[in-house]
Amino acid sequence: MAESRYAMRWSLIVGFLMLIGKMGAYFYTGSPAIFSDAIESVIHVIAVGFAAFSMQLSFRPTNSRHLYGYERIAFMSAGFEGALIIIAAVMIIYSAVEKWLSGLVISNLGVGTLIVLAASLVNAGLGWYLIRTGRRHGSIILEANGKHVLTDSWTSFGVVGGLCLVLLTGWKPFDPILAIAVALNILWSGGHLVWRAATGLLDYADPEKGKQLREKLDQLCGELEVQYHGVRFRETGQRTIVTVDLLFPYEMQVGEAHRRATLLEERLPELLDFQVEVSTHLESMEDHAKVHKHEHYTGLPS
Repeated sequence: MAESRYAMRWSLIVGFLMLIGKMGAYFYTGSPAIFSDAIESVIHVIAVGFAAFSMQLSFRPTNSRHLYGYERIAFMSAGFEGALIIIAAVMIIYSAVEKWLSGLVISNLGVGTLIVLAASLVNAGLGWYLIRTGRRHGSIILEANGKHVLTDSWTSFGVVGGLCLVLLTGWKPFDPILAIAVALNILWSGGHLVWRAATGLLDYADPEKGKQLREKLDQLCGELEVQYHGVRFRETGQRTIVTVDLLFPYEMQVGEAHRRATLLEERLPELLDFQVEVSTHLESMEDHAKVHKHEHYTGLPS
């Protein structure tokens, strides 16, 4: 928790510094490509601010009104960031086309290029750090923020390439053309974040996680000599909540069945490479089909 907050704090500080640097480079050069990069940084600072608030909220403990906590705010945060990215892309395209049609006035590209290059290198390191930290702690908020920062970095590298073309050839339209190309890349990134947020809120079952969960359940249930069915899992943004029905012989004592169920709840998280919380439901092997004759869902997604 402390490392996640530390990483988010650094993301906000660096994002604000990048914004100042890029806006300064734009006013110094008048470059549409640099403007596109600066607008991306404006959106990034706003998004990181919301992400920081979301992370703080997600760490709040459960209470009588929120029995599962506040972790699913992570999907709202990712969706909000994606929506802002899409808005930024539209603004960039509009600005680039408007400047191109009204006549390009660009100057001091050498200094502006160096500023954007420096920002690119800083963002590349920060994005890698945020993604790594987010995956290690199972935080979609940090991971989404890291991908946004990394996208910003590649965007800036693209801008640098375009500005170098202008410097080498003297053909100014390279600048707005690259700004539009950058905006299309940003648009794709924003759409991906919105899609991921939507699938999370709709409890999309990741087939890869489902496959791993099935394999480990088969292994563990074989060792404990129990059977299972009716497995379900959902993402919270920081962990995966798993529920599974366990089948025991009718004559087995409740105490022994509960002991084995508890062992499964304790050992399953140790076998998986993602953070889970496991809940089990005990059923009789002989009559569960009769009891659940109207049940339509009996297993994991394949």
